[in-house]
Amino acid sequence: DYVCTVNRCYFKFLGPLPFFPQWKLKHYDVIVGVLSARHNHELRSVIRNTWFKHLKLRPALSQRVLVKFIIGAHGCDVPVEDREDPYSCKLLNISNPVLNQEIEAFSLPEDTTSLLSEDRIVSVNFRVLYPIVITSLGVFYEADGAGFQRNITVKLYQAEQEEALFSARFSPPSCGVQVNRVWYKPVEQFILPESFEGTIVWESQDLQGLVSRNLHKVMVNDGGGVLRVTAAGEGSLPHEFTEGVEGISGGFIYTIQEGDALLKNLHTRPERFESHLKNLEEEDTLLKEESRIYDDIVFVDVVDTYRNVPAKLLNFYRWTVESTSFDLLLKTDDDCYIDLEAVFNRIMHKKLDRPNIWWGKFVLAVETPNCPLPMGYSFQLPTTESLQCSSEYCQCKNIVNVEIELAIRHPP
Repeated sequence: DYVCTVNRCYFKFLGPLPFFPQWKLKHYDVIVGVLSARHNHELRSVIRNTWFKHLKLRPALSQRVLVKFIIGAHGCDVPVEDREDPYSCKLLNISNPVLNQEIEAFSLPEDTTSLLSEDRIVSVNFRVLYPIVITSLGVFYEADGAGFQRNITVKLYQAEQEEALFSARFSPPSCGVQVNRVWYKPVEQFILPESFEGTIVWESQDLQGLVSRNLHKVMVNDGGGVLRVTAAGEGSLPHEFTEGVEGISGGFIYTIQEGDALLKNLHTRPERFESHLKNLEEEDTLLKEESRIYDDIVFVDVVDTYRNVPAKLLNFYRWTVESTSFDLLLKTDDDCYIDLEAVFNRIMHKKLDRPNIWWGKFVLAVETPNCPLPMGYSFQLPTTESLQCSSEYCQCKNIVNVEIELAIRHPP
């Protein structure tokens, strides 16, 4: 367990927020917010028949505690199979995919002159939205009849990994093949699965800079929507991790994998959407009935996806300060068991009901990356999203107020 006394000077609450009601509200020692997905009816039922039921059988304790399930008011209207990833609600917008042929990812417009920059290291981030295989890495260079006269390395990194997955070195005796003003060399072939995020780094081994262009001054061939170039801050790769200057100094050649499956997915999309929307309507009806029966759900104005968990929590925080009075807020998940008697004993013995207290456990989020796979392998590893919080934590009301105020001042 970790108990943190928050610095009073850093978290300075500037008075009541304008939307806070000023009339007297029912007071609870602890509010328990149970983060729950819309479809987790069975998990909520288990809680209602275990620790929540035990709480209700203890009147002296139940008067001090309010338990609410936190559920997004809106379901995602995009079927899981048609999302960019399972954790968001963004449509995988692929149309007219380029199948059964090699694709040049980047190219220079015909009227663009190839001038050297002062930058000796240039990098670009990209995200794979449907499985691809990179067959070659390339570099911009105009030979002008004198042949290739540079020493340049091109490397591909997976997000947040220090070792390159593969690389190509260009030199006068080994310069590869020139195609459309780009020199290419073949590389070891890996399947880059959907949601893969990577960085290509071009580095000059000479004293001269590279031929590089701004992201918006290079033509990008995304194969019909199977990959996306991401500017700094758009992907999961921290900006400080990227090397050199953001830009493009070459390219890569790739092919789209599992083309038949992709075409089938696109062909059946309309029927899938129709069925999914009907299921959403049924889910809304079930949730309304569940809320009417148990009166223990707070619907927050958020699309219920994993990436919206922070927004779900902030909206619940706002509901707590608008609708109740409390000393501590305990957040948990719908697959966890809470021993509330033990919680109150810890609060009493550790004196955790005072201001500026955050109490919980720091748990390192386990991330299973979408790993690139050697050609011939048929499986893919799932991806999980890392969040800087554990499944349970408890914090005092003034910290809740500060978090709400900071969210209002600095919206995402």
